[in-house]
Amino acid sequence: MKELVVNVNAKEKRVAYLQDGVVKEIYYERASEVDYTGNIYKGKVQRVLPGMQAAFVEIGLEKASFLYVSDVRDELGGDFEEDSDEDNKNSKSWKEAPQIQNLLKPGQEVMVQIARGPIGTKGARVTSNISLAGRSVVYMPTWNKVGISRRISNDTERRRLKAIVKKYQPEYGGIILRTAAESLTEEQVKTDIEYLVKTWQDTLEKYKNNRGPTLIQSELDVVLKLVRDTFSNDIEKILIDDKEEYEKIMSFIELYMPKLKDKVHYYRGKEALFDHYGIESEINRALGSKVWLKSGGYLIIDQTEALTTIDVNTGKFVGRSNLEDTILKTNLEAAKEIGYQLRIRNLGGIIILDFIDMEKRSSRDKVYAALREVLQQDRAKTTLSRITELGLVEMTRKRTNESLARVLCEDCDFCDGRGYHKSRKTICYEIFRKVLKETQGVEGSRVEIWAHPMVCDLLNGEEQYSLVELEKKLLKKIVLKSDDTLNIEHYDIRIEEG
Repeated sequence: MKELVVNVNAKEKRVAYLQDGVVKEIYYERASEVDYTGNIYKGKVQRVLPGMQAAFVEIGLEKASFLYVSDVRDELGGDFEEDSDEDNKNSKSWKEAPQIQNLLKPGQEVMVQIARGPIGTKGARVTSNISLAGRSVVYMPTWNKVGISRRISNDTERRRLKAIVKKYQPEYGGIILRTAAESLTEEQVKTDIEYLVKTWQDTLEKYKNNRGPTLIQSELDVVLKLVRDTFSNDIEKILIDDKEEYEKIMSFIELYMPKLKDKVHYYRGKEALFDHYGIESEINRALGSKVWLKSGGYLIIDQTEALTTIDVNTGKFVGRSNLEDTILKTNLEAAKEIGYQLRIRNLGGIIILDFIDMEKRSSRDKVYAALREVLQQDRAKTTLSRITELGLVEMTRKRTNESLARVLCEDCDFCDGRGYHKSRKTICYEIFRKVLKETQGVEGSRVEIWAHPMVCDLLNGEEQYSLVELEKKLLKKIVLKSDDTLNIEHYDIRIEEG
């Protein structure tokens, strides 16, 4: 059973993807930390770097974005031919490799789309090959082919969908049929195409009438984006705990997938939604550096700016037969857990796995096969090298957003060796949820929040309005109590019962 569980409040939106009751992926979007991926801008070339065949483009964000020569669309220069592989939307091979200095000049205005949002100290990566995603199709104004998802395997269905798209394909641009297009009617696909073409026309109009750098087209928020990209017949339920968000999702589904509206439910339970599903505890578990395995072994996960390392240890597990079997069992269990941790922590970039040394080639092959199998379930693209004799594996996982730790934590001196702790903002939001939970059905006129001074400062400052709104909602006075003996992640909520 696959489910989407959506928790919404004024400050953040959180979505958990569950499979058979197990949390597989977590998505966050905060009002103060917007995900820019998919946004379209009228940018201005700031600097051209011939040595790197790239350019910095100012789009109005804090850091300039980075545009590689391969992401500069052909209308800006260059001559390319399309590959015969219809499933690959980026399948272009240059007849003559263009030079960035011949395509772009400082001060030049250009339309770009964020392919990867700002991460850490790096600015966004952008492309001028624009793509507009709908429920069933992706419209690519700078492309000129019809493609179809490889996951639609039925040949008859593939031919039917291609015929529909060619019938309604606009004069300019290409169409990619998404997996969600399978079994949709001609009218549904047609409506999707027409909506995206109209969106593109509006985007062009905004580009002409506005001076850069400026935003000209926004992507959907994290909730609607996930509904659009993942909600299909194999997801049995979407549960939302906010009435306004529920109605917004229902309106979206009525437009794009009306047959699935019975799967969307408004949560009315007394217990907080993420607590009810055990998601809060899984989030906290995913922030620790040590992950215990059922056998008694454990993983040590260390995330740095350059790469992530995952070290496998036997720990308390001593086995029942010989050493090789003990090591093999630990490594097989670790391979499965690594696949899970990569997804729930949203770890990306270069990842080094350090399995326990295995003498037998057959043992290494078994662990490699187990790792490949679990990674095939990951929606993010991964590459994987063979296991060396030292038990090392080099792999990559496509990184489009910040990892869970970078979203929820910050560097500090109270980390117990992790190198980071939950950010003050994360702790404030936890406090708001905890106060709401613990005051339900409790009489009393006063709530005391005991917290670290740094957390109290944020509650008294940037989050003061939220605190006032919480008081109005609860009809209770909220009093902050600063306690510098508390760990920054620890707090206490006391309610004076009437």
